[in-house]
Amino acid sequence: MKISEIVRLLEAKVICGEDVLDHDVFSACGSDMMSDVLAYVKDQAVLLTGLVNSQVIRTAEMMDMVCIVFVRSKQPNEEMIALAKESGMAVLTTDMRLYEACGKLYVNGLVGNGRKT
Repeated sequence: MKISEIVRLLEAKVICGEDVLDHDVFSACGSDMMSDVLAYVKDQAVLLTGLVNSQVIRTAEMMDMVCIVFVRSKQPNEEMIALAKESGMAVLTTDMRLYEACGKLYVNGLVGNGRKT
């Protein structure tokens, strides 16, 4: 699935990373606990979260993620946007809750744990 398709499915606003919207992603995870992302997530390209702080960007960068989706209308601050731009990451925001956003992506073919449908 392309990041542009995630934008469409989640009715998301693109905060930065317009140049990587045609990037293909094959898996995603949803969590507000960055320690869980670091401990349990492998090969996930998209992170969905309601946590808004710079650690989210740094965690995604460490895990080689290419896209972060902030749910529940959460908005990253300027420092976070600058960090994401440095890493070449797409940052999106959606009004959807985490559960709904993950479900929409899952039923449309974006899976977790590296599994393919």
